[in-house]
Amino acid sequence: MRALVEVSGDGLALLDVEGRFVMVNEAATQVLGLPAAELIGRSAPFVTTPERNGPSARHTDAWTAPDGRRCDLEYRISPVGDEGYAVWFSDVTEARRQQQRLAAITRAASRVAGSCSLRATLDAVAHEIVLTVNIAAVQILAVDDPADDLRVLGMAGFGEAPDFIQRLGACRRRGARVLFMEAIRTRKPVVVRHRKAVIMADPRWAPLHEIMDRPDWDDFVSLPLIVRDRIVGVINTYYVPGEDPCSGSLAFLEAMADHAAVAIDTAFLLSQTRSQAQEQERRRLARELHDSAVQQLFSMRMQAKALRAELDHASAGPATVCNAAEEIAQLSESALADLRRLVFELRPLDLGAQSLIDAVRTHAASVETRTGMAVRVRVPSGLEPDAGIDLQEDVYRIVQEALHNVVKHARATSVDIRFARAGEGGLVVDISDDGCGLGAAPGAAPGPAATPPRDRLGLVSMRERAERWGGRLAAGPRQSGGWTVTVTLPVTR
Repeated sequence: MRALVEVSGDGLALLDVEGRFVMVNEAATQVLGLPAAELIGRSAPFVTTPERNGPSARHTDAWTAPDGRRCDLEYRISPVGDEGYAVWFSDVTEARRQQQRLAAITRAASRVAGSCSLRATLDAVAHEIVLTVNIAAVQILAVDDPADDLRVLGMAGFGEAPDFIQRLGACRRRGARVLFMEAIRTRKPVVVRHRKAVIMADPRWAPLHEIMDRPDWDDFVSLPLIVRDRIVGVINTYYVPGEDPCSGSLAFLEAMADHAAVAIDTAFLLSQTRSQAQEQERRRLARELHDSAVQQLFSMRMQAKALRAELDHASAGPATVCNAAEEIAQLSESALADLRRLVFELRPLDLGAQSLIDAVRTHAASVETRTGMAVRVRVPSGLEPDAGIDLQEDVYRIVQEALHNVVKHARATSVDIRFARAGEGGLVVDISDDGCGLGAAPGAAPGPAATPPRDRLGLVSMRERAERWGGRLAAGPRQSGGWTVTVTLPVTR
């Protein structure tokens, strides 16, 4: 029995009636970090109250070794007659932390997948890391150019520090050794033991002393944020005293660094996509101006010259002058209508002040007033898209572009805009008109080969807006006549 006790991989101990160690095996000394001679007679960290007694009940309590190392002990305790207690225990610190890390990774992944704000996402990732107990503070910094100042994208554990980057820049100018730059240069983690004492004793770090002294930390770990083989930032972690940056902890930080890098890269790609969309929109507006207002103004100029030439001839009659003036008036009225439409399209959309449905109804009423075409907006009772501002704006712009194509190409008398629910919280918007389908000229033979589809660039822009949110867009002629654009978004949240 004594041999079995000694070779057991778990801690085994006997306690007296006062809860003091009487006997411990070798595994117990390893778990508790003290030799048997120093444990005997010392109060044990186990609760000996009757409700805790029993060989099947498991309990967990914390233990702090003399060297400052803290651990969580899972144990079973059972009375041994009237002489004391027998205890079986093991160190479950790393297992519990691993569970915390996996939960934090899962929550961080959901934050990244559903985020609209990069700063809010990375602040949340930083807080998830701090909640894993052994880390006191975190910074997530973006790196555009290592020679320039960095940007704080997420921070936790330091309290309010809005001027952190400015203070860090002052330290760099004083010649302070910024070790996370090594992580950026080598593309590998940097682990530095007992870093706080060095920083607090170095006058070159004086601008940051007040901020860096707020959390209780000792060791420092910095990991580069790498995505698509590109350094996009760095994540700095500050460990509480007595906590070693072990391999399990580093693996957890690498997983969180991957999520942070994906969030930064996604924001970058989204910004690129929006820039491309803005460039396409500028080109479309330039084309619209050239094809409508510019051409009409050119015609007005030519008509004005012709009218002046007629007036130079003595034979010019009142009827000729009136006809020329009337044509100029009509051209100017058409050009003014086109310019007003373009100005309306350029007007900023404030979806913070009104809902998506209200914005579409307002635009539909404007088109109806301007063109005389009936525009009906049909919405099921209680439908109000639960979506972010960016997604709502893209839906609005799709509807706006579809209506613009109807006005420009369809020669329609009415348009129906229908909102509907899709599965699992999705949204469907259908814009249908009673116009000429493919936009053929009056008298042209119907059929797909008659004329090209309506405004290919406009359709591309609408499709890109839908696909940006994982949706799809379909457009084409209806069998009953007219044209339909349908956008389906799987999830609007």
